[in-house]
Amino acid sequence: MATRMAALLFRRRAAAAAPKPLQHYVAGLSTAAGHDVLDDGGCSGGGEGNRKRWLELPPYTPLDANTAARAISRGGGGEGACSNATAIRWVRRCCPHMPASLVQKLFRLRKVSAKDELVPGDILFLPVNIQESSVAEKTKKFGNKNEIDFLRSLEIYKDRNIIVLNKPPGMPVQGGVGIKNSIDMLSLMFEDGSSEAPRLVHRLDRDCSGVLVLGRTQLSASIMHAIFREKTADALANGTQQVLQRKYVALVMGRPRHPKGLLSAPLAKVVLQDGKSERLTVCSGSNSTSVQDALTEYRVIESCPQGYSWLELFPRTGRKHQLRVHCAEVLGTPIVGDYKYGRQAHQNWSPLPLPHAIDEEMLNKRKLPFGLALGGGSVAEEQPQLHLHCKQMILPDISEAMQRLQSSDADHDFSDLEKLSFVAPLPLHMRLSWEILKSLGK
Repeated sequence: MATRMAALLFRRRAAAAAPKPLQHYVAGLSTAAGHDVLDDGGCSGGGEGNRKRWLELPPYTPLDANTAARAISRGGGGEGACSNATAIRWVRRCCPHMPASLVQKLFRLRKVSAKDELVPGDILFLPVNIQESSVAEKTKKFGNKNEIDFLRSLEIYKDRNIIVLNKPPGMPVQGGVGIKNSIDMLSLMFEDGSSEAPRLVHRLDRDCSGVLVLGRTQLSASIMHAIFREKTADALANGTQQVLQRKYVALVMGRPRHPKGLLSAPLAKVVLQDGKSERLTVCSGSNSTSVQDALTEYRVIESCPQGYSWLELFPRTGRKHQLRVHCAEVLGTPIVGDYKYGRQAHQNWSPLPLPHAIDEEMLNKRKLPFGLALGGGSVAEEQPQLHLHCKQMILPDISEAMQRLQSSDADHDFSDLEKLSFVAPLPLHMRLSWEILKSLGK
């Protein structure tokens, strides 16, 4: 049976009343007591029958994700991190637990237009029974405890705004044609008692593993996504911002000519002969609008006598397949297990012998949830897995930054904002390859 719902009631806050910090309200939204409101927004009639119970949202506090990200990235003040927002955006920001379909339903009742521009201090009221409807409209539930436990075992860090995972190889981050399970499709499993699914703020290739960050609210995801964009823009402008840093580890075929360097090679898409598939390639010209500048720092960790090298890769820009193309086409050392950009190099692939000293525990193979497998894929296999792993990521403390942004201070200083460092252990197939190459090199 459908729950009847009153329309939103819109009221402007008196200019003289100073709004409280946003977190003061957001923290208690799910349990806040309703307000008795006699003014029902113009409905006729009177008496107790028209008395409604309302949930008061925080007074509107403008915040622009792009400007905020720029201020956080540069470690300066947050002046200008404010912009007007519509009523529907403010409801989504204050009530991240509320399904989008329910928010849309509220605005179809038309007491307040979804596109109404808010000014600082404006207040929106929601009917208290919105919470009952929100619970009733839960997103798809997952009842498999093994799947939930497996996903939550991937968590490296979690606070009220972000979740950091160690993504396993073979797990797609986004859904698509032929993909049954992906991080974004399953992200609700990382939450308890919320219908708000965490959102991706960047990408890792399906066969790549390592540090992956999700935003737990729409606002935190928007700011983090803007920080990643700001990192790329700053790098292309020869900037020096270090608030976001990423370090990858890769095993490549061959040895770079120099032990370290900076690769600057623009990338462009090309359509393959089948007319359906596409890949990226280094493009010398910059006339096409599809060409994207890409910058990668690299350092050789160790070169092996068997003809392999371990590299540390530091992407300054965030382009699709950037590291794989730069390794294969610029350094001339394709990543082991990369059959898209190192197909020719793998045609003469010969697996390495397994040394007797290898721990047998590392050789055990077993199935994991979602069609994944643990074990196999090392340089001792006929078909090795991709040897590319995001080992470390350094990020600003986004929760502290948001607390400052949502405070009543007009000037938000981020110069002393703490940085958080997240490290993801190498996946089993890369650890096994490391041990094999180390043993054979003795």
